[in-house]
Amino acid sequence: MDDIRAAFARQGLVRSSSAGVLGGVCAGLGRRLGLTPWIARLLFVVVLMVLPGSQLLVYPALWVLMPADDSVAAAAADTRER
Repeated sequence: MDDIRAAFARQGLVRSSSAGVLGGVCAGLGRRLGLTPWIARLLFVVVLMVLPGSQLLVYPALWVLMPADDSVAAAAADTRER
C-alpha cells in the first residue's frame, strides 16, 4: 500500500488537509487538475452519479490510498535531511 501512496504522491495526488471537507479527497483531486475544491466536488458527484453506488467504493478507497499532504511534506523533509 505504501507503493500506491508513493505513486500517488509522485503524480501530485494528495489529500488536502487545509481545503478538505471530508477527508480532502476532492480538494486534492481538484488541486491536481487545477480546479477549485468546490468545482472538483461537483464534478466528482456528477461523474459518480453516472455509476450508481460507486460513491461507496471510490471515495473511501481514494481516502485510504491517497496520502495526506502533511505526510508527503514530512517524508520529503526526512529525505532531504539524509
